Amino acid sequence: MNDDGIILSVRELTKCFGAFTAVDRISFEVRRGEIFGFLGANGAGKTTAMRMLCGLSYPTSGSGTVAGYDIATQSECIKRRIGYMSQRFSLYDDLTVLENIRLFGGIYGLSRREILRRAVQLLGRLGFRAEARTRVGALPLGWKQKLAFAVATLHRPEVVFLDEPTGGVDPVTRRQFWELIYEAAHNGTTIFVTTHYMDEAEYCSRVSIMVDGRIRALGTPAELKSQFAVESVDELFRTLARGAKRSE
Repeated sequence: MNDDGIILSVRELTKCFGAFTAVDRISFEVRRGEIFGFLGANGAGKTTAMRMLCGLSYPTSGSGTVAGYDIATQSECIKRRIGYMSQRFSLYDDLTVLENIRLFGGIYGLSRREILRRAVQLLGRLGFRAEARTRVGALPLGWKQKLAFAVATLHRPEVVFLDEPTGGVDPVTRRQFWELIYEAAHNGTTIFVTTHYMDEAEYCSRVSIMVDGRIRALGTPAELKSQFAVESVDELFRTLARGAKRSE
């Protein structure tokens, strides 16, 4: 991370697939401990951009760093310093809660002793001690999502990428999930989150809104509502998204 607290930075970042430009010269910075909302309708390019930041895809042009490492040349270093959680896949349903923790702890390079210590802490914090030997597939969706987030931060990464983490869960569970996010950010972890729930965007330190591969708005929720003269981030999102020319 830079001395000025910038932990993620991209300049003119671009990704093309043949003649199609999925991400078109985007630039922004994220600071340590920030909750950064990365918004965009289907087809906007946000998932493609996130894949580049996670070291899973190479940019066509432009530059970027995550935790001080270059996204084009040091992707393996980046992968060791980030956490990732997706709505689509985060845990193995056929393994127990404890087996998932052990598996991912090993993947993250933690020692057996450290995995055990952090597993005890994690289970206690979530109130999951009685569920340690329950198969994850038998847990309610909300419990799965909270466990997935805790596992994604098991190795204490500098940045956690959350790809629509609260999709399909009830409002109470979503609020509890965001309490975990705030706790992680308070402890210095940077949260990079995509969401389709615009009320959640209001919880972010700053948000960006992508349309057709480009960032059309960037700032705190209050700044953006003032700049665009709207009552909510949801109203702003709908206004910008109406001008989109492409969709997935």
